[in-house]
Amino acid sequence: MALAAAVACAALATLCLTGCADLAYYWQSASGHLRMMNAARPVDDWLGDGETPERLKARLALSQRMRSFAVTELKLPDNPSYHRYADLKRNAVVWNVVAAPPYSLTLKTWCFPVTGCVGYRGYFDEARAQADGEELKAQGLEAAVYPVPAYSTLGWMNWAGGDPLLNTFINYPEGELARLLFHELAHQVAYAKDDTMFNESFATTVERLGSQRWLATQGTDASRAEYAQFDARRSQFRALVLATRRRLELIYERHESDAAVSDQKAAALEEFRARYAQLRSGWGGDAARFRGYDQWVARANNALFGAQAAYDGLVPGFEALFAREGQDWLRFYDAVKRLAALPAHERHKLLENVDPHASKEKEIAGA
Repeated sequence: MALAAAVACAALATLCLTGCADLAYYWQSASGHLRMMNAARPVDDWLGDGETPERLKARLALSQRMRSFAVTELKLPDNPSYHRYADLKRNAVVWNVVAAPPYSLTLKTWCFPVTGCVGYRGYFDEARAQADGEELKAQGLEAAVYPVPAYSTLGWMNWAGGDPLLNTFINYPEGELARLLFHELAHQVAYAKDDTMFNESFATTVERLGSQRWLATQGTDASRAEYAQFDARRSQFRALVLATRRRLELIYERHESDAAVSDQKAAALEEFRARYAQLRSGWGGDAARFRGYDQWVARANNALFGAQAAYDGLVPGFEALFAREGQDWLRFYDAVKRLAALPAHERHKLLENVDPHASKEKEIAGA
């Protein structure tokens, strides 16, 4: 998930020396991250505190079982991350700003020391994020602001206690909590500078495969049923988003007049909302549970469609790579690291052509 805010602490000294014009942004990132770190206490402290609610104790204990599972079964890093917990007294750790042109799904990028260029900018203060979004709109871009429950420091802050568990996600359904932890830990395994889609698609693949294994071997019948229902709705929604995204891409690629493109775009978005309403009517249950979907659809624009692409665009390739490596996590990670060392266009092309049935002797060159 969000990475840019996480590295501001490490980059701040460099920025001061280089005279960065946007020092205020980096300062809010660094100070916000430090406040979060200072609010975190070891999970054992929370578990031993008589004032900690029993529900929270149960969730923290569950998170530690997941953390151990991540190491022993998924071969994810064994380090201080997610062994501390902080209550931030708000529903998001940061708010991301994304933007794209009126007739393109290509996200505007921001470049940072260490992480390189990414297609979003994170704020610890929602008002500042909204103000940035309005500035981008004034420049003629389509922009969106959305809450983020967690982000990764890529392992660079493990010396200071690592990434903490947060109130923003600790009460997620069991399958979702597992997904999030596995996703963020995956960012500590491999990272390709300037390639958001590669990084997020890799982490999304780990979260999907890892959560499936967790639920199959550690989950209860109730948690598996809950997750199956939740994931079915998400899969339906993502399929609709993908279909609309592809339709918009075709519209923008035709290079017709602005008026024609605008009319076709409006028609595509109108159909998207109509198809969502039909989909939503079949879900039943408590309408409040679907508020996130409703808000996404109401605000849907090029920026949001472009941002979603970063999280799943290369997932099929990574899943095929995992199969090709015999579903061996360490071999899979080694292959991903080799890909990360290649130029972006080359790694993307290789991922798009992975043969999941290829033998070890027929590995893709460089992968």
